[in-house]
Amino acid sequence: MARLILLLSWLLAFGVSAADLTQLSEKASEDARRLEQEQLEKARAAATETAEREQKVLKRQQSGDWQEEQRLKASKQFDERAQREQKYLQEAKEAAAKERKIDEPKMKKLKQKKIEP
Repeated sequence: MARLILLLSWLLAFGVSAADLTQLSEKASEDARRLEQEQLEKARAAATETAEREQKVLKRQQSGDWQEEQRLKASKQFDERAQREQKYLQEAKEAAAKERKIDEPKMKKLKQKKIEP
């Protein structure tokens, strides 16, 4: 109570009228309401975003689509890698067979001449 009297005395001493005080009070109340409304809107927007994210995560977890896609992708890559390895192995076998065919005539010539390799 003493503070209120002191404040009013101070305001009167500096020439602040009751109308000015009323106007200042109304402006302060309006600013407080506006600020409260802005904070409420921000909180609502944040809650909505959080709910949407939760729904996306739940949907993804329930459907299992993402996990199934990843499993299929890994399986496909494994099969492709195995096919490539088989292809390279086959090519290596063919190359080795060709090399033996080339070496066999040379060996025959050497045997005909009775020269040890």
